[in-house]
This record gives sequence, C-alpha cells and structure tokens, in this order.
Amino acid sequence: MRLFKYVVYALAILILAFLPFHLSSSPEGGSVKLEKVDPRDFKPVPGKGGGTLRFVLSGDPKTLNPAIAQETTSTAAFSGVFSGLTRLNLKTMEVEPELAQRWESKENGKVWIFHLRRDVRWNDGTPFSAEDVVFTFNQVYYNDEIPSSVRDVLTVNGKKIKVEKIDDFTVKFTLPEPFAPFLNSVGVEILPKHKLERYVKEGTFTTAWSVSTEPKEIVGTGPYVIKEYIKGQRIVYERNPYYYRKDDRGKPLPYITEKVGVISPDPDTALLKFSNAQVDYIGLRAQDIQFVANLGKEDIKVYDLGSTPSTTFLVFNQNPNAKIPEYKRRWFQNRLFRIAISHAIDREGICYLVYNGLAKPLYTPITEANRPYYEEDYYPKFEYDLNKAKRILESIGFKDRNGDGFLEDEEGNRLSFSLLTNAGNKERETIGNIIKEDLKRIGIEVNFQPIDFNNLVSRLTAPPYQWEAIIIGLTGSRDPHFGRNVWHSSGQLHMWNPSQKEPATDWEARLDELIDRGAVELDFKKRVEIYREMYRIITEQQPMIFIATPKSLLATYDKFENLFPTVWGWHEEERLFFKE
Repeated sequence: MRLFKYVVYALAILILAFLPFHLSSSPEGGSVKLEKVDPRDFKPVPGKGGGTLRFVLSGDPKTLNPAIAQETTSTAAFSGVFSGLTRLNLKTMEVEPELAQRWESKENGKVWIFHLRRDVRWNDGTPFSAEDVVFTFNQVYYNDEIPSSVRDVLTVNGKKIKVEKIDDFTVKFTLPEPFAPFLNSVGVEILPKHKLERYVKEGTFTTAWSVSTEPKEIVGTGPYVIKEYIKGQRIVYERNPYYYRKDDRGKPLPYITEKVGVISPDPDTALLKFSNAQVDYIGLRAQDIQFVANLGKEDIKVYDLGSTPSTTFLVFNQNPNAKIPEYKRRWFQNRLFRIAISHAIDREGICYLVYNGLAKPLYTPITEANRPYYEEDYYPKFEYDLNKAKRILESIGFKDRNGDGFLEDEEGNRLSFSLLTNAGNKERETIGNIIKEDLKRIGIEVNFQPIDFNNLVSRLTAPPYQWEAIIIGLTGSRDPHFGRNVWHSSGQLHMWNPSQKEPATDWEARLDELIDRGAVELDFKKRVEIYREMYRIITEQQPMIFIATPKSLLATYDKFENLFPTVWGWHEEERLFFKE
C-alpha cells in the first residue's frame, strides 16, 4: 500500500511539474559517478591568476549589511566581501588567524588579547585598525537599537563581552566568564568605522547598505569587492586590489579575478543554466542527478559531500503578539497537537519522492554533519502513523462534530490553517503538497501557498508576524552555540515565539539554561552532553517539526584546480584557479 501511495504521489507531482526530474535511473542509460571527498587529502598547488567564475545566487538580497542580514539570499550576496578576526580551517576544523595575526589568552580564558595584522586595508584603500574592531562590536553588534542576530552568539550567559582598544593594532576582549566558542565567535564580519559610524550616530543603521546602495560604498576586507548589482539578474565581484593574503610565492590571492553571481530563484532554471555552461558549478537536489546524467557531458563532476548540516522543517506560530486567531494559537501551543502533526508527516515517503532516496528522515534539530552532537538512537522518533495522529488529536478535543469530514475543536472551529513556503523551491513545494494531502486524510484542512522568499522571511521575523505555519530551512552551524539566536527564548530567530523577555514555558527556560551552560563549559565531553540534552528537549517538544536531511551534492565542470568542497563550504577558496 505504501509503495502504491508513492507511485500515485509521483504521478500527481509529475503532472503538476513539481518534480520534473524525479526518476532515479536514466531511460537513455546515462549515469553519474558520485565522487567522495576526504578533507585530509586537500593539498593546494601553486596557481595562476585570471578568469571569470560564474555561479548561482538563489535570490536577490534583502540587504547588503552583514549586521542585520537574517536570510541566506543576503549572506550569500556579500560572501567573500568581509573578514573576521578568525576563520575556520575546513581541512583541520581548527580556528586560525584572519584579520588577527595572533592572540593570547589570560586569566583562565576570561581575557583575550588580539594582535592585528598591519598589512590590511579596506577595499577603498583606507587602513584597517583596532578602531574598526571596537566599533564593530561596541557600536554595532552590542547596540541594543540594532536588531542583529549576531548579538545572540556574542553574549555569555546574557552578558556582553567588553571590547577595548589597547593600541592601533591590539584589541582586548574581557569576558564575564570563560566562553568555549569564543574564538569561533569572533570570526563574525568586521565592519568599517569610517563608512558606517555616521549611520549609527544618526540612528539609521538598519537602512545603511541597502540593496540600492552604490556598490563602491560596500567596503570590506575580504578577497572580493562588489562591482555591480542588477536586481533579478546578477551580482558582479572583482578581486580586492588591497587583499592581504598571498600564496607561498608571494603572488596575490584570490587567483580568480572576477566572479559573477547569476540570480536564479527557480532551481530548475538554474539547472538549465548549468547545463548550458552559463554557470560553472551548482548545488544539486537529489532529483537533479538524472538530469545531469542525461546531459552526457564527460567534463562534469558530481561530488557527494555527505549529509547537509541544513535542516528543513515545519513550524507553527505560537507568538502571543502575532496577528492570528487566538484559538489557533492555542492549538499551536499545545505540544500534543504538534506531536500529532509530526506523526502525520511521511518522512520516508518524502525522502523517496522528493529526494530520490538520497536523504534520511529527520526528527531532530541537527543532522549527521553535526557529530558528535548527533546520535541517532538518542533522540525520539515520530513514526508515520495517521491513525495515531488522529487519536492524539481526538484526545485533546478535536472531532468531526458536523459530519463534513473535517475536525473541529471544542468551540466548533474547523481544524484549518494556512501553510506557506518559498515559491520556486520545488522540494519545499512538493513537501507542502504531500503534507497537505496526508493531513486532509485525518480531517485537517491545509491552505498551502508558496510565496516570494523575502516576503516569507519578513512575515516570519517581523511584526505583525502574520503567518500560521511555514515550511522553511536553517543553514546549520558547526558549534551548537551559534544556534543561540534560534534556540534561546530571547533569540531573533526563535521562530515560533521570538525575542521573549522571559521564557514562555518551563521547557524553553531549560533550553536557555542549557545553551548558556554549554557556552561556558570548557570540557568538551561535558559540552556534548549539555547540547545533546538541549537537542533532545527540542525533539520531544517539536516546536519545529523536522522533516528530512538530504545529501549535499555539488556539480561542477572539470575546469578547476584546488577545488576542495565540504558541507561547510570550500576550503581555501581563494586558491581556486582555472586549468590550462
């Protein structure tokens, strides 16, 4: 019966053009070899400069200001334009210097002294100094008038870090107590005081560096500069002439002198651009594998990078300040309601239909990419069982009281809600339709509507929070503390009820306690135990109903040297260059 159901779904989805490349084997006999990568084998070789790299951007940015960006369309747009004091080496997964040349720790990790590089200039030629670092932290990230998610990961038990200038190239950080993810935390983007301080003083920082800003005004210290932005078409980057990194021969990095981000919100259109060699590489969905195979191009490589750290989930609006009916908010705040919905989601079917089997069902906030915090058998699972889901709903008062085939609550309100996702994301659109049909079978009416991504993010993150349920995703993070803006009740992205002054529930208060304890616990094994408990509580409460974790797949034309992809990004991307 389940196989029959999958076939019916597949035919319906094909007709609706939600899954145009859903088959997992090629009628033409084509095949794709998935290449595995081992970061231990990453060994850059000397390269040559020049060339234009073309890639896909999934949408227009909402802002070009790193301090207030909350969506990947924005962060992707300015990736490579800014630098932090530190960065993570994706080969060793160890923190290494970036804008800092070195650092030293005192008083058992409560005081850190950073010695800055002296050869750094902003991309407009202005010298970089300690003034920029102090400005970035004290006037921007720690400014309560600026709604920055970055602040959530730069606090220790809710307390700010004291940042002081010692001299032009030395900065002192004084922590309220030891902070385990500190070196990773200061990898956030450092901003130019000479460009942005006036906006802070004027109280207009949240509108600074909007998408209509002249590109030359977007000033960073990263390897690239934004040269041109044409809405809906492209963002062009050129090599930062003042970038400080060089290879072992003293040659300037990055090797590639120009990049073009082709804006393509529709993944199918983006895939066609890749097939026509209009872009040089692309992240693949599972259903894209067969399309790539059918191209029959021997110069394409496809990399299997393992489970992505990103998560896809359904979240209900529990916010008391949201513009939704009060009776619906009561439904969404009921844990048993959320558990029932979780049991009604056919995760295995979604892995089969949406991801062609190249995915695993997900019940927790983290994926296999997050080992050692991920331990599959430690977290509860919610098996697909529509009868069980309906029994749970009946136990909390939902019944078909008028015989119309839909459940009503004890006040006679039909169990109906709107479900949104971002238009153009075929995977999420397909997931939404599958969930809609399954919930209809147990008497729940779902009004499913894909909308523009930026509109979706605005509804999710800003008053009046006018949404009922959303299918969306999070990028994931290497250290659990970097999820503080989501899991702490005060977090800007605590989606179901953001920016709480006091935790609304006992279990959220426990999450707050655990994430704050984990931040100051220096014993790694104890940190793992703390965060596992935190993730277990989230799984038990299901404030976000996690759905599936697909493999991270990358397709690229075989034209590059020093291509070192990982699920967390590209190792030493500045050393990428074109073959002869």
